[in-house]
Amino acid sequence: MKLHSLKPAEGATKKGKRVGRGQGSGRGGTSTRGHKGQQSRSGYSKKRGFEGGQMPLYRRVPKFGFKNINRVEYRGINLAAIDNLLKANKDIKEITPQILKENGLAAKKDLIKILANGELTAKINVSANAFSEKAKSAIEEKGGSVTVVSK
Repeated sequence: MKLHSLKPAEGATKKGKRVGRGQGSGRGGTSTRGHKGQQSRSGYSKKRGFEGGQMPLYRRVPKFGFKNINRVEYRGINLAAIDNLLKANKDIKEITPQILKENGLAAKKDLIKILANGELTAKINVSANAFSEKAKSAIEEKGGSVTVVSK
């Protein structure tokens, strides 16, 4: 077998449909568009979701819900993640949004909320944009302090 002798399997390829090439092509006259009507005209393009004049699905299905434009989206970080970070890096003295971003727990523009899932084993001072009540009490229980940083 050589590269120049390679060809597709039998029946795998078809000739393209050459429309608008006269009567001898077998597709003369209407060029496979049928007679009259919107779809036979040049420049016709079907609207997305068009169902032949039937009421389209996107209009039959009722609308519901809304988007609150005042919603503030926080990146939730659990106490377990903070504890793992402290165990991995012994030189961290306090947790700030900057330290969390440097260690890959949050993205550059994320607002950070500390959540109470997991255990905190060390006394640590934590500053973030928001805290859950349980997380705040768990940090203060260990002797640490909580500081809310503005956005």
